[in-house]
Amino acid sequence: MSRVTDERRAYQAQYKEDVERRGKAFFPYAMFHDTVMSLVVVVVIVGLACVWYFTAEETTEGPSKPGWLGVLYEGEADPGTTSFTPRPDWYFYFLFYLLRIFKWPDTVVLGTVGIPTILLIIALLLPFLDRRSERHPLRRPVAMVVLIVTAISMGVLTYKGATAEEASSAGVRQVDTWMQKFNLPANAREGAELFAVSGCLNCHTYDGTGASSFGAPDLTEEGNRNRGIQWQIDHLENPSAITPGSPMPSFAGLGAENLRKLAIFLEASKGESGGG
Repeated sequence: MSRVTDERRAYQAQYKEDVERRGKAFFPYAMFHDTVMSLVVVVVIVGLACVWYFTAEETTEGPSKPGWLGVLYEGEADPGTTSFTPRPDWYFYFLFYLLRIFKWPDTVVLGTVGIPTILLIIALLLPFLDRRSERHPLRRPVAMVVLIVTAISMGVLTYKGATAEEASSAGVRQVDTWMQKFNLPANAREGAELFAVSGCLNCHTYDGTGASSFGAPDLTEEGNRNRGIQWQIDHLENPSAITPGSPMPSFAGLGAENLRKLAIFLEASKGESGGG
């Protein structure tokens, strides 16, 4: 019989003796208290949600009338929008920023599945791997270093995620640079501005600006493909019909005039060779 086994049995015996003499066992007493407290928290949350929902009044347009806990919405949702850039709640900012580090298509699985899953597995296994009775922080240097490094990493990633600039914001400031650098014609400016604010840079890149997502190509030299204005318009209206299997959403909601402006800009985009 090993020394470790003897120590664990002695510790278990001491624990039972301390429970009988000074307190109550974790099961069922502490578990019952935790269950009751969890139920109270859930009831409070549900109650606050009901107060928020039933005291506010919906309106036909614009923001709802505020209730005891604020408005239901600031404005009606538009499921067909192409300019809205979704952002997660603050406690997911660290994961949100990981997606900016591990970009599509080769490494995005590491940021979305790999790293979070590995950390979750480690957290689940830790109580079974480390069964020592010692709990003083100064006598557990490895655990404390891991804890501190994890807290700092999540704090930095959360801050970076909260302050990260959206691709569309960066694109708006780059329009003048694009016009000059690539010698784009004057009639391409309006299309460039639309390109910067219509959500295109959420998936595509242009001269290093934007985010390459879902395998979307860089469009800096799109004009060199000589696809033509009409092809660009048709593709923007119904991407999957022109490119089967394309995950790109339809931009038909922008209207025919705006689609033509975008098409002119894309056809004029020929990189360093110039579009003029």
